[in-house]
Amino acid sequence: MGSLALTAIRKSFGATDVLKNVELEVKTGEFVVFVGPSGCGKSTLLRVIAGLDEQTSGDLRIDGRLMNGVPPAKRGIAMVFQSYALYPHLTVAKNMSLALSQEGVAAAEIELRVKKASDMLRLEALLGRRPAELSGGQRQRVAIGRAIVRQPSLFLFDEPLSNLDAALRVGTRIEIAKLHRQLGATMIYVTHDQVEAMTLADKIVVMRGGVIEQVGRPLELYARPANLFVAGFIGSPAMNFVSGAIAARANAATIGVRPEHLTVAKDGAWTGTVSHAEHLGADTMLYVEVPEIGMLTARIHGDDRQHEVGDTVGLTPRDGKIYRFDGDGKAIAA
Repeated sequence: MGSLALTAIRKSFGATDVLKNVELEVKTGEFVVFVGPSGCGKSTLLRVIAGLDEQTSGDLRIDGRLMNGVPPAKRGIAMVFQSYALYPHLTVAKNMSLALSQEGVAAAEIELRVKKASDMLRLEALLGRRPAELSGGQRQRVAIGRAIVRQPSLFLFDEPLSNLDAALRVGTRIEIAKLHRQLGATMIYVTHDQVEAMTLADKIVVMRGGVIEQVGRPLELYARPANLFVAGFIGSPAMNFVSGAIAARANAATIGVRPEHLTVAKDGAWTGTVSHAEHLGADTMLYVEVPEIGMLTARIHGDDRQHEVGDTVGLTPRDGKIYRFDGDGKAIAA
């Protein structure tokens, strides 16, 4: 089990509305990622689901049961925080089993659950160590293992990888994805990193200012953003936006073109000067200053050495790859 239903959820701190009439359904077994800029309300929403903060109004149900006012320990959830929150004086095994011991679970059952979780997370050789003897990635795996042994209905992750370096983030992200496949459990994951969202999620919830802007599968949001905000947030590098007379010719207030959908040649629809080139090996990013438009980013596959700073280049959007938006920022159907 592990379904979640949020109905008209509001959360206010004094006169400030942090969550504004949030509606969401999460199916059993889904991996759902809340993504958005700092201050958008994603972590507050996770805390409301966990019961760490009480909503100002609205209903929250887990597996169909109303959870309004139910304390965190009674909700059938387990949470993995940004900070590992491990007890420094306890071994890995004791950190993983402490909550079960406090709940009065039998010793044989605790041993079985810890062994199963440690096998999944490759922690078998570390069970006798203390947190100070572990790397950052190992500590995070222990924190995840502590959640697994509780066998919750819902796993909640609050930016669990933000304290790790780039290489560890990739490795741990893969482990979390494998873990979801192994357990088949419902997971809700908060991040500001849209790459994490795109690679982990079955379903992404894009938030801004306490409001859900769009919900959908990763490639749906990439291909069919509902508005300017989602279009600019999903995708890396970000979508290029052009307004004014050029957009008006396309019957739009603003048009958008993703960097990977711009063709670079000597001649093109828009002509500009290369102001910077990033050679990343697999890709090259060209930043082109175009008169009356501004800076545009073009992504070229491979290590392009044909275009250098100061060169004049032409940029042309590929057929069918121009996004149109109206004056309110809403997507205009093709």
